[in-house]
Amino acid sequence: MTDTPSVPPPGERPSAPPPYPSPYPMSPPAGGPPPTPPGGPTTTRRSGRSAFAASVVTASLLVGGAAGVAGAAAWDQWGTTGSGSATASSARTTSQVVDTPSQPAANGSVQQVAKEVLPSVVKIDVAGPQEAGSGSGIILSSDGQILTNNHVVAIAGGSGSISVSFNDGTSAKAKVLGTDPLTDTAVIQAENVSGLTPATIGKSSDLAVGQGVVAIGSPFGLESTVTSGIVSALNRPVDVGSDSQGNSTVYPAIQTDAAINPGNSGGPLVDLNGHVVGIDASIQTTNSSSTDQGGSIGLGFAIPIDEVMPIVDQMANGQTPTHARLGISVSDVAGNNTSLAEGAQIRDVTSGSTAASAGLQVGDVITKVDDHQITSSDSLVATIRSYRPGDKVTVTYQRGGATKTVQLTLDSDAGSSNS
Repeated sequence: MTDTPSVPPPGERPSAPPPYPSPYPMSPPAGGPPPTPPGGPTTTRRSGRSAFAASVVTASLLVGGAAGVAGAAAWDQWGTTGSGSATASSARTTSQVVDTPSQPAANGSVQQVAKEVLPSVVKIDVAGPQEAGSGSGIILSSDGQILTNNHVVAIAGGSGSISVSFNDGTSAKAKVLGTDPLTDTAVIQAENVSGLTPATIGKSSDLAVGQGVVAIGSPFGLESTVTSGIVSALNRPVDVGSDSQGNSTVYPAIQTDAAINPGNSGGPLVDLNGHVVGIDASIQTTNSSSTDQGGSIGLGFAIPIDEVMPIVDQMANGQTPTHARLGISVSDVAGNNTSLAEGAQIRDVTSGSTAASAGLQVGDVITKVDDHQITSSDSLVATIRSYRPGDKVTVTYQRGGATKTVQLTLDSDAGSSNS
């Protein structure tokens, strides 16, 4: 989101760099060229991302689409300790071996969730003209429609290839049905498949902080990996960059401490009923360089499923995705000569927009949309993105020290290059 009047919202962006950007290097597919030696060149997914300096540590948010070169190499090194295996085997001959009968998985356990959801999760390998990587996906239909992240399939470009590996060991080629950079989602079609197990879609609006969740995917290329944790926070505004028109990719994320790593992107975050409540999409790391790979530090982010399913349906049906918009450009309140500590201050109002018709003006500070508290420009964009065109909302704003409210109907970005 920029604070220049020339970028219509809800691509509105603050004048400062986005708070959670940063790409990461892509790994070669299995059997491909060896990893780049330390200190050698790296390949990034796309330009336009900058690092975010936190107050305590330098941090960057990574979209998790590719298996990490460094991470995979470290796993290979640690996983080949032949001497350790021999020692363990030798010691076992002097010990009593007791058979432990397997126990049935209890309902609501991670074991039961994994058993139910694993057949509905795929690994996605993507090869493009300049880079390659892997991510994860969620089966939507028995004939092979699969939901994933836009940044996973974007690697292929217009001439690359996409292949899908299923939980039963089979694989298939796939093609893109639709992409939406603004929500970082995409739908692909696996070719010549049938009888797949679609995932059960849940409701992210039913989530509560502290609730148990499970993430499933292919971190660092290790397919069918299951991790668990809790919902750490809800409606966390996460900005992972912008599209080619300068519109920001911001969503009201589900924050979780379930281990999410590069390669988990596009995989499901599910509740303990095995229902998909989010799409694993990005992670926070402590790397000081925006080009370094990083692993989980307990700060992962998933796109809420409620907000994107209407867009997913549009892509699956071959339609161009549409998004709600207010028709304003905004920036953070800080430094804008206002007594308010939080909010999104209007920098420009698009002529003919719903905001203009409602009487919103440059300088107004939006503090709430319906019951959603607005704390920053990203917070406003993420909140508006959770609605659909045509929805009626109540906007609370400050003008000249007075609190005002107005009800308006959200515009659509259909037919517009900006949102």
